[in-house]
This record gives sequence, C-alpha cells and structure tokens, in this order.
Amino acid sequence: MQLTEYLKHHTVYLDGGMGTLLQQKGLQAGEASESWNLTHPEEITAIHKSYFDAGTNVVAANTFGANALKYSDEKLEALICAAIENAKRAKKESQAPQEKWIALDIGPTGRLLCPFGDLDFERAVAVFEKTVLLGVKYGVDLILIETMSDLLETKAAVLAAKAACELPIFVSNAYSENGRLMTGASPRIMVAMLESLGVDAIGVNCSFGPKQLGGVVRDYLQYASLPVLLKPNAGLPQMIDGENVYTVSPAEFANDVSALMREGVRLAGGCCGTTPSHIKSLVDESKALTVPCTDKKDTTVITSRTKAVMLDKEPILIASGIDPTDDDICDALREGDTEALLDEAMAQQDEEVHVLRVNVSLEDTDEKELLTAATGELQTMIDLPLLLESTDRAALESALRRYNGKPLAGPINGTAQARELLPLVKAYGGVALVRTAEKDGVPESAEARAALADGICALANELGIEKKDLIFTPAAKDSCDEAALLAVKLLCEKGYKTLLPVSEQDAENGAFTRALSYGLSAALVDPYCAKIQHTYQDFLNQNA
Repeated sequence: MQLTEYLKHHTVYLDGGMGTLLQQKGLQAGEASESWNLTHPEEITAIHKSYFDAGTNVVAANTFGANALKYSDEKLEALICAAIENAKRAKKESQAPQEKWIALDIGPTGRLLCPFGDLDFERAVAVFEKTVLLGVKYGVDLILIETMSDLLETKAAVLAAKAACELPIFVSNAYSENGRLMTGASPRIMVAMLESLGVDAIGVNCSFGPKQLGGVVRDYLQYASLPVLLKPNAGLPQMIDGENVYTVSPAEFANDVSALMREGVRLAGGCCGTTPSHIKSLVDESKALTVPCTDKKDTTVITSRTKAVMLDKEPILIASGIDPTDDDICDALREGDTEALLDEAMAQQDEEVHVLRVNVSLEDTDEKELLTAATGELQTMIDLPLLLESTDRAALESALRRYNGKPLAGPINGTAQARELLPLVKAYGGVALVRTAEKDGVPESAEARAALADGICALANELGIEKKDLIFTPAAKDSCDEAALLAVKLLCEKGYKTLLPVSEQDAENGAFTRALSYGLSAALVDPYCAKIQHTYQDFLNQNA
C-alpha cells in the first residue's frame, strides 16, 4: 500500500534515536554517525531491525548528516547506498507484521543560508537535490526532512526534493524555547509555507521532551490541514556521573506522546535519547486509539520569515511600498540605492500596515535581477510579508523561489496570464493576486467580473491551488468605481477574498467604507494618508 494512502486511515509510527544509540555502541565525539553505514553495517542494521520489531512503520536510513558539503560525490554515494541497503536488510529480517517503509533522512547542511550565513540559496538546493537523487536511485520510499531550524533552508530542501522525485515528503522542524525556529519562524508560518509548497506531512522533532513540545504541537494541529507528526526527545539530557542521560522513561514518553495523539497527531516517533523500548511502549500505549481526522482549514495566510498575516476576520492594509512611479523610488532603483529603498520600506512599515508592495518594473532595467535583489534586501530589514508585484515570468519566478515565507504575488491579469503564472505560485508557494480581466480589459459589469473569477478559480483548482490561496481584484482603475464595489460584494458572497486599490477620494466619498462593509479583504493604500487610516480604524472599531 502507498504510504500516503495508508496515512489517511491509520496512525504511522516513526522510529526513534540513532545517534545516541551509536554513542552507546562506541561512536566517538566528532565521528560522523553516517560513516558507520560502511564501517559498522551490522550495528546500523540491528538498530533499524529493533525499531521495526518494536512496531515502527517508517525507519529513517542513517543519512541525516550525509550531504555534498561534507563528502565527495563518490563518498556520498557510497554512504547513502550503504545506509539504504542496511535499512532494507533490516526490513527484510524483521518478522513484525506491520506495514514498513524506508525514508531518506535529510538534516540541515550545517551552514546558515544567506543573509545570516554564507551559503547561497541555490547552492543549498543543489546540495539537497544531490542527496535526494541518490536516495531515489537506491530505492527509498519517502523523503524525511527533519530538525530544520531555518525557514529558508527548509524551503530549499523541499524544492530540491520536489525537483528530484515524486515521493512523499514529510517535513519536521526543531523549535526553541520561545516556540519559534532559530531564525524566527512560528508554527503558523511553517504550516502556511509548507502546505503551500505541497508536502505530505508536517510537524516537530528533537528540541525537547513531549511535554515541553505540547504548545508547538497544538499550534500545528490548530492551523494544519495536513497530517501532523511528532518526534520529541526523551527530554533534555542531564549530566549524571559524567555522562549525558535522557531521563524520560519509555512509559512516560508513551503516555505523553499518546496524549498528543488523542488531540490529533497522526505520525509519532522519537528523536534524541529515545530507543526501541520507547517506541514499543508508545505503540502498545496508543495502538487502540482512534486519532481524530485532520480538519481542513480554509484561512488565507501571507507570511514573511517572522510574521503571519491572516485574511479571515479583519481586512488588511497593503502599503503602496516600493513604487517605481514615485520619482525618488525610480531614481533609487536605477542607481542601485538599496539604502533609500530600505528607508522607505521601514517608514511605511511604521504606519501600521500589514503587507508591503514591491514593484520594480522599469524600462531598460533587468526586472528579474532587481526584484530578486530587492526582495532579499527588504526581508533582512522588515518583518512585513510582501506583495511581489510583477507580470514578468522570469522575475516573478526568481523572487518567489527565494522568498522567505509565503508571499502574495501578482496581479495576474485574466485567464491567459493565469495559465502562465499560476503554476509559479503552485511550485514555489504563495497567494495569487488575480485581476478579473480579459484580453481587452476589465468587463464593465460586476457580474461579468465575478464570472471571470469563477473561471480562473476553476483553472487554479486544476493546478492544485486552493480557493483560499486566491485574492481577486475586480478594479478597472486605481480606485473603487461602482462596478468594482458591486463585484466585491458578489465575490465575497461567493466566498472569495478580494482586494481593491483605495485612494484618499475613496475614503472621503464613502466608497472605501462600502467596500469594507461588503467584505473587502485587503486594500492597497497610501500608508501616509490620514483619511484612509481613519476610515479603516473607524470600520474596525464599529465592527469589533
């Protein structure tokens, strides 16, 4: 049976620790655990078999630290080949009756990606892809990306896996005491990005014991539409008689993890300090449980590396941001004056907006280079999610690919352009901003604009993009005309998210208030306009 099909109706048990068991068997400080695939294959096979015998469904091959930054191509292939063969041998030798699969285990590269470190994003993708290709070559059943503490490195690994294979992809991150990744992402941000990228299961591993991870796990369960996995440590190690000892017993571990399974965790195993005894206790404790099905969540979410913006209960403001029609911004873009762009972005962020628009489209410039560079620079200095505004396919693809989080991207103009650009949103994750337009422009009637949205939504669904990841703008010009307002009303009644450009005049003549009352999800505004801000705050106060 296919693993993803099995997961729909069953709990999946993962294995436990590997490195800590090898240390007990003589692995020395500084010695790479993956080297034992070649030097001590019988030890690795025995550990895998003991996990299968304990009831594990998925054993992770001993490849966590195997990557092209550490090993030559020849040595890397030998290590991965041996690791997978050891796991296959264990699977064959185990007489345990449960379904069994072998995962290619992918851990962090050990280096920080730019801008926090010196590893380029595309180099990281290439490193991960090489490992995945070898895993596929030697016959793994799935890709397990785990212990990631950086959002962007996680994305690099997922993109590499999706480029190299069509196997199931499970992703697990390691969290700090503050409930965030080392580089700042929260569970809400991780769920939004990973679901948008189209992985098959998401969750938490390492970090702490199951009790301490309860809050993070519950965040995953609250936000995720995908199966949630959990692989906690056997607590934190304590120094006892000169040795690091993990103090959570198999019985305590099983009790705590089972409690979280009752709340919805569908894949469970262990990480550092856990043993086959921990996994056997967990299987025995939980095998009779009926784990709740994962509910589908329909919240539209846009994120940066550290901030998530949800378009569900209240409308949001998108700042005009980096706008090449502004003479000063135009000059800064042409002159490569990054400081001026950052100053303007930070000034607009201070005006209590939720998202920042980035448009660098200028004649006689390389939009791909400009948009990619501007996106990277802005994400190092501000925490607002970005609207990547471009209809240049190469520029949008480059910026989306490297974006650290889940952006808003567009506007995509009508059905023809949707066929060209929506696949980018699907491939790299994001929310698509779509204009209800035809080749000859935006239709006159609100009904025709709403009908166009239906057609584009159907196309998006065919591509695997959900309705929640579409925002429609029915405006024919840069303000709220009557047909646009009525179209917002129709679209919101159909359950679509909507956006309109809003001017000071729209705030003064009541058009902005009407749009908000109809259910407008987002407004593109001049963040310095006091009248717009006042109208927006009045609406929120009246509807609190």
